[in-house]
Amino acid sequence: MQVNARLDYALRAVIEVARSETVVRKKELSERQDIPERFLEQILAQLVRSGILLGTRGPQGGYGMARPPERVAVADVVRAIDGPLAAVRGLPPEDAEYPESAAVLRDLWVALRASIRSVLEETTIADLAQGRLPEDLHDLLDAPDAWRRRGRDADER
Repeated sequence: MQVNARLDYALRAVIEVARSETVVRKKELSERQDIPERFLEQILAQLVRSGILLGTRGPQGGYGMARPPERVAVADVVRAIDGPLAAVRGLPPEDAEYPESAAVLRDLWVALRASIRSVLEETTIADLAQGRLPEDLHDLLDAPDAWRRRGRDADER
């Protein structure tokens, strides 16, 4: 899974709003999280349209949570910004069709989506705003190779 700047910024903005006792102005979010204000404006609009944030206009305006942070999963933010958690050539994984010799790929993509869901749907914005992760994720982080890079950009020698 590749996390683009737009998604990273969206999560940082939502965490900042969730931590605040009052509405947060766009300029404050931009400064606190070092996010370009014009880029942030588009992201905030998507988050409002998706029902994650509420936008209030006027001199006392800003952004607040549309629902309690405990009821907003990280997956909700991902879907609001980037769409489905997993797609194969623009299709849901279960709709991917392959010749018989590669048919097992559909099952692989569905399993991958289920794995991503288990992390992103279990973790709430409240968890992140409180600086913690669900206990189940600690097992993943404690795995021997969790912090070791692999592949093309790895430092394997």
